[in-house]
Amino acid sequence: MILLRILWVLAPRKDLHIMFKLPFRSSIAIYLFCLGPFTSYISGTIASTKSIPVQKSLNKDNIKFEDIPIILSNNNLELKSLQELVSAASYNLSSKISKRYPSLDLNANGLPQYLYGKNYNSSTPNTKTSQFKANPSLLIRWDIIDPQRGLEINSARRNYEIAKNNFEIKKYDLIQEAKLRFHRFQQSYENRQNASIAVDLSLLSLKDAKSKLEVGIGTKFDVLEANSQLARDRQLLEEKKIIEEISIISLKEILNLDSKKELNIKNKQRLMGFWNYRLNQNINNGLKNSLSLKNINLQGLIKKNQAKIFKNANLPTIYISNNLSTSFSKGSALTSSLDPEDNRSSYLNTISINFTWNIFNGGQNINSSKAKKLEFESEKYAYANLKNILKTNITETYLNLIKNQTKVISTKKEIKSTEEALRLSRLRYEVGISTLKDVLLRQKELTNARTKNIDAIYNYNINLDKLERLTFLKKRPKCETINNEMKSKIYSLCDY
Repeated sequence: MILLRILWVLAPRKDLHIMFKLPFRSSIAIYLFCLGPFTSYISGTIASTKSIPVQKSLNKDNIKFEDIPIILSNNNLELKSLQELVSAASYNLSSKISKRYPSLDLNANGLPQYLYGKNYNSSTPNTKTSQFKANPSLLIRWDIIDPQRGLEINSARRNYEIAKNNFEIKKYDLIQEAKLRFHRFQQSYENRQNASIAVDLSLLSLKDAKSKLEVGIGTKFDVLEANSQLARDRQLLEEKKIIEEISIISLKEILNLDSKKELNIKNKQRLMGFWNYRLNQNINNGLKNSLSLKNINLQGLIKKNQAKIFKNANLPTIYISNNLSTSFSKGSALTSSLDPEDNRSSYLNTISINFTWNIFNGGQNINSSKAKKLEFESEKYAYANLKNILKTNITETYLNLIKNQTKVISTKKEIKSTEEALRLSRLRYEVGISTLKDVLLRQKELTNARTKNIDAIYNYNINLDKLERLTFLKKRPKCETINNEMKSKIYSLCDY
């Protein structure tokens, strides 16, 4: 459009009509016809990487465990950074695809340029020059055969897939980390509650020791021992409060929430689900859906493509070119008398089929191709190594889950028995057939039993989330009864 305006100003109307009647019009038509598909491409590949607005995931500052994925996906800054990299890879793919279409170059030497001069000669009359000139040219090039183009597009497409996979890998990892911090917060809350109960029990033991001392059936030693236990339990309570505060700050950080904002989070610890899949099913599904394995495979294909690109660099490239050059002038050049109204114009249109061929470059491309082939072979070993690592991680996590299942049940039984032991010890102490030390010992055993149960539930939940991450299977809200003959609920994890 710019070229047309310039030519319209500088050249006579009738010259323009003749000059552009066939060659220019046909050249532009060819270019616009080929350019059409290119201008309608691109936007679709980027749309999938844009984040969806948050759907009221926070309801009156209340965070549920189920809300973590959507809150993190929309708030986490690290994920936003990776989203931009996905968009960049999409644009790079579009850039490579554009090589399929013609290119259009506009050149102009002086737009316009003014020539002025005099020529003195002893044997001929002197001449003068005073002239305005413009020499625009339009070059259209279309590569018909490019041995490297298709391979470069395939590599860019695979890099785009790798960028999307990296985004998903990071998202899953961050979701797992956020869930872990959520479990850690619940664990810290339960530990604080446990420490608070221990303080209440110590207060009760101190009250009993003082009462017995006042009526003359107790000793000062019992009071001192009860005071010491109370001090230890209060110190433990303060430590658990600090740990709870740190855990909530850590959870807010990964969710990118205001650290000063008060959040209502469900504190009560519970089993977040059940895992009813066999080990072989876990391994097979994990290997089948592993994005890291897919990325290694894509990296290998890219290396293989690059080896072909270097090899094809020694093949000829064939292209069509259309070069339209024009010249316009106003004024006189090398004449004895100047005529400022003298107008001249000319044009030349050249259409040709051309080729370039890099026949020999000292073996550089051949050696580069061999290097990429060896890198492709190395990716095979990396794939096999990661496959073994994933199998090991899935197996270990599965076995740890089973181990913590039994711990949840056994620690629940331990709590029941230690509660009864503490009750009996306190009764024995009240009637004088036991000592306060025995009561305090049972009290510590009960606190330790509760702590072990809290840790067992915490470890069970984090292994459950880790299995979800590694296998891409979903935990279930219900489970099959372990043993229908067991009547006590503490013997069955499903009834816990």
